[in-house]
Formats: sequence, structure tokens, C-alpha cells
Amino acid sequence: MAELNLQNLKDFVEEQLKDTDCFLVKAEILKGKDILVEIDSDSRVDIDFVGGLNQAIEANFAPEIDDYNLEVGSVGLTSPLKLPRQFRKNVGNDVEVLTRDGRKLHGMLKSADEEGFVLITREKVKKEGEKRPVTEDVEYPFAYGDVKSVTYEIKF
Repeated sequence: MAELNLQNLKDFVEEQLKDTDCFLVKAEILKGKDILVEIDSDSRVDIDFVGGLNQAIEANFAPEIDDYNLEVGSVGLTSPLKLPRQFRKNVGNDVEVLTRDGRKLHGMLKSADEEGFVLITREKVKKEGEKRPVTEDVEYPFAYGDVKSVTYEIKF
């Protein structure tokens, strides 16, 4: 039986996603015999597309994955943002940021690039010489390595 090469699997998935607005977020072998492939999209992930990708992986890696459980899916609303592309597609959306030093911030994702992102929060700020604090926008720039997680904030 041939051994599964994870890099070959990632390369294959990325080739399948070429010329679509979908992209690979994660491909990993979990404890035991589970393979997890997660994709995202700049617009939306179609269930039929995910099914087709699953079939293509099974057909291409048939002998290597026969003893594995393959799970192909899209990232969910509650999944943390991981890639700069996911941050860019969520600019303008409300997010929750958990920093490495344990702070939890809620705000709007203002911008994102390959190095990091900027969060805008509404905070009460006491200005010098003023009697009462005023509410204003405060910007927090972050490098991706400065945060533990960033998740899409669902408001009801």
C-alpha cells in the first residue's frame, strides 16, 4: 500500500481550485486515519463543487487513501480566519479578535494585506480637558502573528 503524501494532496487540491474563486485553507491528516480538506471562496462554496472535489481526490489518490476517512468541506461561519485572503474578503465585516496577550476586541475589519490587518472599534475616550468621555473610532493594527484567533462575529 502506498503512503499518502500530504504535499501531493495539497498540490492536487490547489490545481483543482485553479480558475475558480475557491482556495485551499487547510489539508491535514488528523489523529487516526482522518483526512480533512477545507476550502473557502471569495463568493460562496457550492455543495456540488465540494462533492466533485471529494470525488476527484478519491479517484486520484485511490490506493493511498483507501484506509482513510476523507472529509472535504468549506470553512464555516464560526471557523477562525487563517489566511490573508480570508481577511481581505471579510473587510467591512464585524469580527472578534483574541490577542496573544488575552484581550478580546470586537470591531470592524477595516483593511487587510499580506502582513496583517486593521480593526476599528468604538470606544469611550476621555479627552484632555473634557469632562465626559466621548465615543469614537479607535484603530488597532495587528500583524497576523499578534493574534490567537479572529472570527466572524454573528450578531442577532
